[in-house]
Amino acid sequence: MSSKPSVLFVCVHNAGRSQMAAGWVTHLAGDAVEVRSAGSAPAESINPVAVEAMREVGIDITDQKPKILTTEAVQASDAVITMGCGDTCPIFPGKRYEDWELTDPAGQGIEVVRQVRDEIRGRVEKLLAELTA
Repeated sequence: MSSKPSVLFVCVHNAGRSQMAAGWVTHLAGDAVEVRSAGSAPAESINPVAVEAMREVGIDITDQKPKILTTEAVQASDAVITMGCGDTCPIFPGKRYEDWELTDPAGQGIEVVRQVRDEIRGRVEKLLAELTA
């Protein structure tokens, strides 16, 4: 295990919630926390409304691509945060798991996605406080 904590965000398509959460971790913690995101059934590309919502707060996630969830990614992470992927996430003993119930931004307008973005920020801030304590 590396000296810095690592977190993996997982949602079904790895196109909205998990990408926004990873963007917040990178923005708020810099290099202090290793961050990954993945999906159980990755989309072709990131949700453009999620990209726009993050751009509004000065975070650029345009270079991210949806990735498939792997056993290795879970094993390499200290905390695994799931967002609506249910039982598709592999479970390993000794890992910290949390399921964040968040509205899926897919197909939603910018107003809804902004609310999801802001809720994710609050949860990420709490998680970072716990991981870096």
